[in-house]
Amino acid sequence: MSNSADSPGTGAMGSGPRRGPRVRPVRMLTAAVFALAGLIFFTSFDTAKGTDIRQDGSLLKLSDLIQQRSRKNKDLDESNASLRGGVESLARSDGGSTEAQDRRLTGLEKTAGTRKLTGRAVTVTLNDAPPNATAKLPGYPPPQPDYLVIHQQDLQAVVNALWQGGAKGIKVMDQRLISTSAVRCVGNTLILQGRVYSPPYKITAIGDPGRLQRALADSKAIQTYMVYVNVYGLGWKVTDDGTVTLPGYSGTVDLHYAKPVP
Repeated sequence: MSNSADSPGTGAMGSGPRRGPRVRPVRMLTAAVFALAGLIFFTSFDTAKGTDIRQDGSLLKLSDLIQQRSRKNKDLDESNASLRGGVESLARSDGGSTEAQDRRLTGLEKTAGTRKLTGRAVTVTLNDAPPNATAKLPGYPPPQPDYLVIHQQDLQAVVNALWQGGAKGIKVMDQRLISTSAVRCVGNTLILQGRVYSPPYKITAIGDPGRLQRALADSKAIQTYMVYVNVYGLGWKVTDDGTVTLPGYSGTVDLHYAKPVP
């Protein structure tokens, strides 16, 4: 006589109804796993559409799009600068303003940063640390990836220190800063006025070189940055460039701001 749990009840033959075989939980779990695996396979196939989804193709396409838009913005800036120069030339030849008004307009344009500016300059260059950097001084922890790259606050600290040092004009990479310029970073890239830049970052300021360099040395934020320079090898270089000419700002001066949805 069998003692299996699947056997019918004991006692006289026909004394009770015969029960069917009980489905084991292990079998149910196995069937569910195979069903889920099939669903995942189908979803992966439908998403990939025959491509290797591990290659992050969408991210590569987004990066290419950003670079394309950055180049387009540069071309538009140059075209805008050329058109602006033509308009200013026509305005000067019109003869509708006095010499005093022309001088005042020129002064305002220089202050606004839309005119070229020539003078003695200092350039600050910031760069990421080598990817295999280690702590150069005892007592400091091994570097985290965050320690080895230039951050937005580092660039802003340099720009702010140069303004405080009496800079008459500042250029970041190849663009002139104006009062509405925003120095922003996304990841390890700089986005400035619609264009994208990668390190090393160069910031050039026209002013008194001695005063500009003292302002850099006195900045608390830059002093903190210098700790990472000395410990982990972040790039830092300050040069006296002699006499240079900064370009005028060539972008639009219209203000763009968010508007509430009606």
